[in-house]
Amino acid sequence: MPPPGPDHVSAAAATAPQRGPSLVSVVWTCWALFVGMALVMLGNGLQGSLLGLRATLEGFSTATTGLVMSGYFAGFAAGSVLAPRLVARVGHIRVFAALASLASIVALTHLLSITPASWGLMRLATGFCYAGIYVVAESWLNDRAANEARGQLLAVYMVVLLGGAAGGPLLLNLADPGGITLFIVVSVLVSLGLIPILLTTGPAPRFEAPVKVRLRELYRISPLGVVACGGMGVANGAMFGLGAVYAEKIGLSVALISLFLGSFFLGGVLWQWPVGWISDRFGRRWVLTGATFLAALWAVLAVPAAAASVPGLMVLVWLFGGAHFPLYSLGIAHTNDRLEPEQMVAASSGLVLIAGSTAALGPFSAAAAMSFVGPQGFFWFIAAVHGAVGLFALYRTGQRAAPPLDEQIPTIPVSSTSAVAGASAMESAREEFERAHDEG
Repeated sequence: MPPPGPDHVSAAAATAPQRGPSLVSVVWTCWALFVGMALVMLGNGLQGSLLGLRATLEGFSTATTGLVMSGYFAGFAAGSVLAPRLVARVGHIRVFAALASLASIVALTHLLSITPASWGLMRLATGFCYAGIYVVAESWLNDRAANEARGQLLAVYMVVLLGGAAGGPLLLNLADPGGITLFIVVSVLVSLGLIPILLTTGPAPRFEAPVKVRLRELYRISPLGVVACGGMGVANGAMFGLGAVYAEKIGLSVALISLFLGSFFLGGVLWQWPVGWISDRFGRRWVLTGATFLAALWAVLAVPAAAASVPGLMVLVWLFGGAHFPLYSLGIAHTNDRLEPEQMVAASSGLVLIAGSTAALGPFSAAAAMSFVGPQGFFWFIAAVHGAVGLFALYRTGQRAAPPLDEQIPTIPVSSTSAVAGASAMESAREEFERAHDEG
């Protein structure tokens, strides 16, 4: 919590410009949440890459593995709808403890029955658990953040999530993916993530389940925002669900597979802020269009690079992650430009549902492409998804004019985890926009 101040201040002090809290002091107020979520994301990143690799080692076909990995995103979409109701009914601490414990148990349960059907059910349960974990963590973060610090906290939170996801695959090098050790590591990491969060002092945050929004109405408000978030979901599902399978199919070692997946997430960490900054100054729609076409280009170039140069492939995957991950933040910001303040939470909830639902299509569709044309179908499919989003963005430029630059609300990097973070990002950006206009 921020340090208490005096009960009364002078009129001069009250009217004097106040300097916002430093980033270090803001982050310190939520250190337990960040440490806990970093551990949880390490476990999640390791589990996703481990299961894709282990499925191949167990002889699952590419198409079967795609179906199994799609279960996570289907469960995530369901959890995005149901988890807020659980939190509203029984509270943050109980929901977080129950879902994190279940996610830890499920990680070990994969070893009891190594069949596509059982693993599909386990992935479904895991996705549901993580949707609830994100809802709790992000609403806690939103409650702890003062208005002027919310943008900083969301940016750090996004870095923690993607950094944990990037570090998770690197843990594949700790033990043989064909054994039981790495499954135990996943369970231990998720369980450890519980400790700092559950021992945090202070009251649990207030919580209200997001207001529902009809997807048709959301599309009417911002067609490009919906399509961008949906396309990002499909490509993200393919990369997260089948990235390890693709890397194994082209003959990469376990160490290189971990680097391949880590480079993807690291690109997202490093490029989110620069791309958002550019979009605020040169026009959201054109930057979104350029980013998705660049992602398509990097994916196309990755096809020959996979056969010619492993370092070149790693660089292209890093560049692809940098162009791909900002699309969700840009989609939210583009939608935000068309919204009234009271519509923000409902719109964010809808965009999370869209990203989660479409992500379930990614592993299965990419697996079909790989079955049809070989491993290179993985990146051809991802390039086609981003190319389609880019063409739709070009089409929309002729249908409706973009808002003037001085009416755009600033972009805040945010991950497609729950409606809480998206709504918080929208609210923080709107407050920053209004404050800047008031000062001007």
